[in-house]
Formats: sequence, structure tokens, C-alpha cells
Amino acid sequence: MTTPLDIITWATVYAHEHREQYLSELLDLLRIPSVSTMPEHTADVLRAANWIAAQMKGIGLQNVQVTLTEGHPVVYGEWLEDPTLPTILVYGHYDVQPPDPVDEWQSPPFEPEIRDGQIFARGASDDKGQMFAHLKAVESYLKTSGRLLVNVKFIIEGEEEVGSVNLESFCREHQEMLAADIALVSDTHMFGLDKPSIVYALRGLTYMEVEVRGPSSDLHSGSYGGAVHNPAQVLCEIIARLHDAQGRITIPGFYDDVQPLSEEEREQLAQLPFDEAEFRRETGVRRTWGEAGYSVIEQISARPTLDVNGLLSGFTGEGAKTVLPAWARAKVSMRLVPGQRAHDIAEKFRRYVESLAPDTVDVTVTELAGGEPAYVDPHIPEMRAAERAYEAGFGARPVFMREGGSIPVVGLFQDILGLRTILMGFGLPDDRLHAPNEKLDLESFYRGIETSIHFMGAYKTFAQPSHSSRS
Repeated sequence: MTTPLDIITWATVYAHEHREQYLSELLDLLRIPSVSTMPEHTADVLRAANWIAAQMKGIGLQNVQVTLTEGHPVVYGEWLEDPTLPTILVYGHYDVQPPDPVDEWQSPPFEPEIRDGQIFARGASDDKGQMFAHLKAVESYLKTSGRLLVNVKFIIEGEEEVGSVNLESFCREHQEMLAADIALVSDTHMFGLDKPSIVYALRGLTYMEVEVRGPSSDLHSGSYGGAVHNPAQVLCEIIARLHDAQGRITIPGFYDDVQPLSEEEREQLAQLPFDEAEFRRETGVRRTWGEAGYSVIEQISARPTLDVNGLLSGFTGEGAKTVLPAWARAKVSMRLVPGQRAHDIAEKFRRYVESLAPDTVDVTVTELAGGEPAYVDPHIPEMRAAERAYEAGFGARPVFMREGGSIPVVGLFQDILGLRTILMGFGLPDDRLHAPNEKLDLESFYRGIETSIHFMGAYKTFAQPSHSSRS
């Protein structure tokens, strides 16, 4: 008589025996420059979507479809053979960040290269490699026993790197199709191969643009300087007033809804294997900076922040040009913690910046993007299933951690689909996401596949299906 343990074992053995095939396929996907932020790569993004769909069909998923949106496509596939089984909705994204600056890459960003057990390519860790691990886990089941121990649905989007601008409408229009018991996302990192980690909280995001306009055109600084208020100077003065001397954000009401860390959480964070000296070496900074009263690990994962992401004004070429610029522009992002709401913070930012603006210039504040923070109780049964899966796949019990980055889809799934999300990342801290020489550890990829196999097996033990998932 075939047991669930037999089915898991067969899938795990198959995955191990087909490592070279799975790697070769991942390299093919990484060669597609699916840069969602650049219009010249629109055809490549569609090509990546079709490639994913072909993979889904090839491994035996059903109802595979590529749905066009006003932006880039969403790819969907499912395996729904038994209505008595719980259902997992697996999310990932196939779009990637631009590779710039290209000259800092040791190998071409879309010609994946393996060096010292690492895959170097744009999208290797964020998120093609991590997403692909779950597809290969399903393949390992279906190519051996011909079945899964749970129902599985995949939703793979092509706009995560541009704020998932059309995903909300897609989810609202396809709520029945996406109904499940739990969502599973692998778009985070672990502390190390010997220290797997489960993220239970994510920061949200509010992204703003501030534009200051003064004269109707650039002016000669010798003829007009001193009598015309320089927009670049005004912008810098505004930015300088967004923090106080203790690193605390000065926007009125900014901290009103922040849920403070409990002493238990602070103790747990303090016990994580975080090396501040290594952090300084990794970042290349002489010393750390931040909100007074909080450790570095708390500052980067559990406290709200405000950062200037870009500044542009006047003459920026080689040499000198004595110009008084007509305008200055800044991009500003704020990472939010549970309790805060993205649009509320955007409005508070707008009002404060406008209050700081002198009447010598015009200031425009625009909300560009946003995503809500997320929190999942680490004590729920689904987390126990994730723990067991990591122990089987990585040979070590995982630690629980907060993640400083943002994955807006987690809040979206909660608000629209009523789903809690389990965050099972397979990346490593030095994977250089969004930077030159992005990479993914080969062993992490292989172990990620096995961890996914074990999660699908363990989840059946811990979960009971909800009525809404039996579609």
C-alpha cells in the first residue's frame, strides 16, 4: 500500500536525480531579459510568461493560462484532483530589475554563469530561481506518483518589480479561481544554508516623488544667483528636515499607528545570528546609523524608515556649468511596519513636505507606489509545516525573523482573498538583489526544491481544507 511517506520519498529522489535538468531549465529562463520596467523589453516579458506557461503544461498542471493585463501578463496553472485536500496558492514573479550598471557585472547579466557553486544572473534569486523551485517540486511529484498530497494553484506575475500595478484587479476578477487555504511565497532570504529562516513579518512601502520648481528655465548663476531661490537648495533643505538628530522621522503622526515590538520579539531578534561587523563589511560603511534606541537588526527589519532613493537637478555632466536649475526632483521611499497604512503615510508625507516649502517655489508631491506591511502569527499550524519542511530540506530547524523589504502581494492576498501567507525564502543575504552580480546558491536552489516537496507533504498533515478552496 502506497503511503504519503512513499510519495514524498519518490519525489525527493526524483528531484535529486534530475538536478542537472532542473538547473538547465532555470538557466534558460534566466536568459530571457524580462525587465518589466523598460518598454523595450515588453516582448521579452511576454516571452518569459509563455515560457513559464509551457513549463506548467509540461509538468502536468491543468487550466494553464496566460492572462494579458494593461501591463504585463499573469500566468496561472493548477492541480486540483481531490476536493478533500487543502489547497496552496503559490505566488512568484518572473519579471526582473534592470541590470544597470552593466559594466559592474563580472559576466553578462542575461548570460547566466556558474562560479564557485553560484548562479550569477539577473533574476537568479529575485525571483526566478526561488519561484522555479516550487514548479520543480510539483514536477517531481507528478513524474513519480502522478499526484500531489495537496491541491496546488500557481499565480506567477510579470509586474512585481513595478509595484504589481495590475495584480489587484486580476485578483478581484478571479477570486473564485484563486480561492485557497494558504498562500506560499518564496521571495525572501535565509541567514545561511545552515541557518534556514522563516519570515513572519514584512514591511510595507510608500514611494513618493517630490518636485520643486522655481524659475521658468535654467538661469546663469552669476546673473541671477542670490536673488532667485535655487530649487535644488530648497529640496535639500526639505529633505534635511525629514529626520531629527536622533534619526527619528519628523513627519507629524508618522509613528501613531506603529505596533511596538514586544520584549519577547526584541529578545528573539537579539538572538538571531546577525553580525554587525559583517554587516559593515558587506555594505562598505565605516559605522552604522539609524534611529536611536534600536539595534541594527531592529532598524532594518522591524522599524519604519524614510530614505531618499534618488536626486536629480541642474547640470550633472563632466566639467563645470554655472547653472541655477529650474527644477529639482527627489524620489523618497518609506518602509512601513504593521499598524501603518501606505496611503495614510503618503498623505502625511505630502502635507508635511508642503508645509516646509517656502513661497518662493512651487512644490508637487506625488504618490508613485505603495504596499501594506504584513504579519503572520508564527504559532499557526501552517508555520509548523514550514518548520518541518525546512528541517527535512536543509537539515536544520529554521529561525523566525522579520524582513525589512516589502512584498505587496502578501497584504493584497489578505485583503482580497482572505489568505495568510507563508514566506519560505531560499535566497541568501549576499545574493545582491537589484544590484550587479546577483546570484543564487546552487545548493540553496536544490534544497529549496526538496523543502517545497516536504512542505506540500507536511501541510496536508497540519491543515484542514476550507470550503472556498474546493473549486
